[in-house]
Amino acid sequence: IKYIFPGGELDTIGMTLGNLEAHGFLVYDVENLREHYARTCRLWAERLQARFGEAIAEVGEAKARLWLLYLSGCSITFERASAQIVQPVATKRARGPSGLPPTRADLYR
Repeated sequence: IKYIFPGGELDTIGMTLGNLEAHGFLVYDVENLREHYARTCRLWAERLQARFGEAIAEVGEAKARLWLLYLSGCSITFERASAQIVQPVATKRARGPSGLPPTRADLYR
């Protein structure tokens, strides 16, 4: 990962929610996107493989191979639940209504 996203890492759900709360946010919902990311990374890897010659021409063989390895590895990591990624819905703490829909189902309408 240091060659794709230098310094990047996936925080745990506890770290993410703890940081939100510590900085004055109210958490309303958390969605785990692990299975979505597994599928997305697999599809991206397949598409990169299908057009690998074009990728090499664009960025060079070393970088194209690095991205193929990264996407394939991420797909497997998410499929096996060795990593997860969450998407919280939060608002800055304030008095009065948050402005968010009243239920989780309403968030996606």
